[in-house]
Amino acid sequence: MPSALESPEGAEEDVLHYEEMEDEAVSPLDLSELLKEGTKESHDRAENTQFVKDFLKGRIRKELFKLATVALYFTYSALEEEMDRNKDNPVFAPLYFPVELHRREALAKDLKYFYGDDWKEKIQCSEATQEYVDRIHHVGQHEPELLVAHAYTRYMGDLSGGQVLKKVAQRALKLPSTEEGIQFYVFDNVTNAQKFKQLYRARMNALDLDKNTKERIVEEANKAFRFNMQVFDELDTIGRSLPEEAQDGGFPVHDGKGDIRKCPYYADKLGTAGPGCPVHTVLGLARQPLVQLVLAACMAVAAGAAAWYIL
Repeated sequence: MPSALESPEGAEEDVLHYEEMEDEAVSPLDLSELLKEGTKESHDRAENTQFVKDFLKGRIRKELFKLATVALYFTYSALEEEMDRNKDNPVFAPLYFPVELHRREALAKDLKYFYGDDWKEKIQCSEATQEYVDRIHHVGQHEPELLVAHAYTRYMGDLSGGQVLKKVAQRALKLPSTEEGIQFYVFDNVTNAQKFKQLYRARMNALDLDKNTKERIVEEANKAFRFNMQVFDELDTIGRSLPEEAQDGGFPVHDGKGDIRKCPYYADKLGTAGPGCPVHTVLGLARQPLVQLVLAACMAVAAGAAAWYIL
């Protein structure tokens, strides 16, 4: 099936047409609305996992980020294999956008950057990721209509909160400005993410599905969230066994060596930092109720956006 966005002229007409549908003809019974409402609780749980909260604060160790990239590679390899298998199946074909969305090749570039040319010999699929992969293969081979739930949950999140995480990871891990290591987040063939998401939702709403099938797709989307959260928990467990690292965007963690009073952050906690210390000043401002309220609001917005995506 040809991509709707292969021709710039035709793509613009298609996107604008569906944008109008999305704005004017949306119905509570549309699949996109059912998914939005039916996965709210899963969104909330996902954004409150420790892994997600730490990631949003820039507290992501490089080794853990590498393992998360490995999990994504196995997940998207399975998803895109099943999408290719069902590209002509009417229950999924309208959502087949390999040029615009497929992530496997981008993830392979990221893994080569982190692990070297022999990266395939250095990675393995974790237990939690394998359960996710097995479910995707089962759906693609036996219940292809449910593949919609997995594609929607992953790719729409990648185009939403994933873009927040791209900036967090790049800053916290001091990755190159040329985007090595974060190619997963780069969609070169999607020129307008918002319009593309509108097109995707409209295509999804136009699928010929009965009420029962739509309900099953919503249920499957919630399963996808649970699989993701299991991967988050697995990564969080691994993270607790890794040594602490100083992260850009967060305070350095004291390693217990040397004089703790010479660390400006800990000195402030002990009340020994001088009034001219910039860390002391920033931390003092951060304790102000109004500043805390603003920071909390900003974090809530970022968490809500990122919950679409993170793995």
